[in-house]
Parts: sequence; structure tokens; C-alpha cells
Amino acid sequence: MLRWAWRQLTSMRTALFLLLLLAIAAVPGSLFPQRPANPSLVTQYIKNRPDYGPLLDALQLFDVYSSAWFSAIYILLFISLIGCVLPRARAHYKAMRSHPPRTPKRLSRLPEYGTLQVPAEAGIPAAAAIAGAAAALKKRGYRVQVRDEKAALPSLGAERGFLKEAGNLVFHTSLIGVLICLAIGGLFGFRGQKILIEGDTFVNTLVGYDNFAPGTNFQSSWLEPFTVTLDTFAVRFDRESSRQFGQPIDFTAQLRTRDAPGAAQEPRTLKVNDPVYFGEVGVFLVGNGYAPVITVRDGNGDTAFSGPVVGIPNDGVYTSTVVIKVPDARPAQLGFVGFFLPSAIKNDEGVAYSFDPDPLNPQLNLNSYYGDLGLDTGAPQNVYNLDVKGLTQLNGRELPAKGITLAPGGTYTLPEGKGSISFDGLKRYIGVDIRSTPGQTGVLIFSLMAVAGLLASLYVNRRRVWVRAGTHEDGRTMVEYGLLARGEDHRLAAEAAAIRALLVGQWQIQEDPGGV
Repeated sequence: MLRWAWRQLTSMRTALFLLLLLAIAAVPGSLFPQRPANPSLVTQYIKNRPDYGPLLDALQLFDVYSSAWFSAIYILLFISLIGCVLPRARAHYKAMRSHPPRTPKRLSRLPEYGTLQVPAEAGIPAAAAIAGAAAALKKRGYRVQVRDEKAALPSLGAERGFLKEAGNLVFHTSLIGVLICLAIGGLFGFRGQKILIEGDTFVNTLVGYDNFAPGTNFQSSWLEPFTVTLDTFAVRFDRESSRQFGQPIDFTAQLRTRDAPGAAQEPRTLKVNDPVYFGEVGVFLVGNGYAPVITVRDGNGDTAFSGPVVGIPNDGVYTSTVVIKVPDARPAQLGFVGFFLPSAIKNDEGVAYSFDPDPLNPQLNLNSYYGDLGLDTGAPQNVYNLDVKGLTQLNGRELPAKGITLAPGGTYTLPEGKGSISFDGLKRYIGVDIRSTPGQTGVLIFSLMAVAGLLASLYVNRRRVWVRAGTHEDGRTMVEYGLLARGEDHRLAAEAAAIRALLVGQWQIQEDPGGV
């Protein structure tokens, strides 16, 4: 039973099925947010879908590429490919060292068959004709063996196209190499995310990341000691096309970097699909938005919060959700939630919205709350979400105090003497993905090898040729040849014509109009 199971697992049909299953299993990774890339988005996704979100999480659909079922398919495919390649490699090695098959008795039964006549006056006996045919076929890349050279009917067997099976083996071996390199990246690499506001500096340490997902065997001591400072970030929008007006055209982040502590700073540019590398560690631009600079003073008149607040864009014009938590405010903690509009304008109903992604008329629209924010319990919270349960609302559209509307430089005094909030300015931020994938060079090399092997297996044909010669009573040397291909070969007839022309040229004979 175990032998039967091993044969089933290592069959080519199973390997192809597992390869297809692996591609299908990767689909949920693009349909659902993935926790390693954006854990806050996954948390919000589950919270917004309480009926089936926990079920999806239990099925590991938010951790597809590290899930048990994806890993099982991956490992089975790895074992299946090895089980397929090793016996086929041994068989191919034996085939390359073996002699071409014996000459069939009736060459006329082969798919391509022909005859030639060497005139008696040419003085080429049967043995010499076979020797000449062997030389011609060797020039064409055939592996040749002459048989019965001193007999009355000498012959030869020739074979070529071993590159087809070699290409097939290279293709499958390269797939194993790709899987190994991906495993190396998963074991010894890492991936992290960081939001950088203009003027901020990122130091490549564990505490510097907003989110960090190490490989199974990754050690924190392996982190490269580099720093990245974001000087400016610029977005260029389409202002010429009527159909694509306002669409982003270019994102450019101007950085200052240090490769090591004490090293000189180096100006570098970060763009989409143009990452900045520190050795094997790449910094990729994956997001951007606005960060309004806010100052909150509490009821005692003290500054409880001051700095930029990251807004999460919700649409193409950068309408952004803003959440501000002020746990240091006294006598009560303060919380604000609302949205930032880069270019604010009101519709006929008096509702503000943004009409352009550029900051032509920046505006903050907020609701305020006071009470216990729950940050002192030690339980982790999503910084981009404010839980208003248990909080008392101070401002809102439905309340007498109405909502808070602020332009740059504006200040609003909160009701009930709770303090004030001011909109001091505006900065941009970028979201970067920092990752190290040690096996990515190997993935590239093995992928190119797989393509080369696949091309060889598709366009190289395995062919066999047999030639037999004999002497007629009148002194002529009669030659017959036949060709056979392994598998379908639509170019076998052309190969037969080429070999016929080669033999005619070898013996310097005139074509026999009656030859086949």
C-alpha cells in the first residue's frame, strides 16, 4: 500500500495536479487582506463582518501563505517533483549511454522512408556508403552506431534530441529550485511595514517597525543597521487629460540614508517599482497620504498632544479618516474621529466633500469625545479606530455644539471646558514595505532555467534514423533509410528531406526520379 501511495504521489499527473492546486490555493491571498502585510486592515475586516469574519480567520484565509493547508500543498508538490525527477534522470542517463536501437528489418514500415541508388561507377561499396552516411549524420548532431560493417547488408542506427528530455528534467529541477529558494526566503527573511511622515527618521531595529513579520529562523541580530529620513514626498497628478484628470501620475520620495551608524548621509530617491536597497534589504513604496499637524490642549490648558496624525485615504481624492487619541488630557481623556478633506467644498445639501487630491483647500471635520479610552488596561488597540462605547460625545452634527471644522491655522474650543484643538499645518507621509528575501536571486535564476528547459522540451524533437546499404547484382549500391520520432513531430518529413539531401551530397549522386 505504501509503495502504491508513493507511486501515486510521484507520478507526473499528481505533480501537475498539485501545481495547479498550489496556484488555486494562492487565489485567496489576493481576495482577502493578509495579516503579514496589513494586520490593522485584517482586524477591521473581521470586525466589520462578525457573521463570517471569524470563520475566515479560523480557515487561515488571512494568513494564506503561512497556513497549514498551503504549506501541505507546497511540501507535497516538493516531494512529488523530487520523486518524479530522480527516476527520470536515472533513466535519461542510461538512455544517453546506451546504443541506438537495432535496425528494423523492414524500414519501409517507418513513418518516413526513402531509397537512394549509388551508381556502380562511383566505386562506393555498401560498407563505404554506411561509413559516409555515419559521417554525414554526425555532422547533423546525431549519435551514430554502425552495425554489421563487414556483412553483406551493413547498417547504422542514429539518434538525436536528448536535449528534449534534458530540458524537461531541467524544467522540473528548476521548479524544485524555486520552491527551495522560496523556503529559504520564508525561513531566513523578514517583512515589515513603516509609516514615515515628512521629517521622520526610521532606524532599522525591531522597535522601529509598525509591523514586523520575521521568518521562522530569522534572528534580530541580522538586521542591517541603516537609517532612512524622509525629507519630502511629492505626488504629480494628471492635469491635462479630461478622462483621467486628477489621477496620480508619479510618486517621488526624497530620502537621506545612512548605511551604518556614523556613515555619511546619502540622498536617494524612492519611487513606485524603484525601491531603495541596503544589501539584500529592499525598501518599497506601497502607500501615501496626508498627515494633518494637530495640537490638543486639555481642560487645564496644558498641551496634551502635538504632532502629525496619519489619515487613511478612502478614495481617489484622498478623503481620509482621521483618529486622534489623547490619553494624557486632564481632567478627562479626549478622543477625536472624523475625516480630512484636501480640497473641501460643500454640495447643495451643505455636506462637505473633497473635489481634488491636491491640498487646494484643506479642512478637518471632527467629532470629539471624552472619557476613558481604555488605553491604561494594557489591551492592544487599533490606532486607526476609536471605540466610542463608554465615551461621552462633545461634538457632532446632531448635537447643539455641532461638529468641528478647522482650516490650517484654525483653533476650536471644546464645550464644557474640556480644552481646545488646533490645525497647525499639513504634511505628507509614505507607507513603506521593508523586506529581505534571501532566496530571490535563486528564484530568478531557477525561473530562467525553467523557461529555457521548457522551450527545449517544446521545440526539440527526439528522432531516430536507420540506414541500410547493399550491393546489387549489377554493381550498384542500394541504400534505404527510415526515420521515426518519439511522440508527435510535425517536422519529421522536413528532417527526412534534409537527410536525403545530405546523403546525396555526401555521395555526389544524381537524384533518382523514381526514389521514394
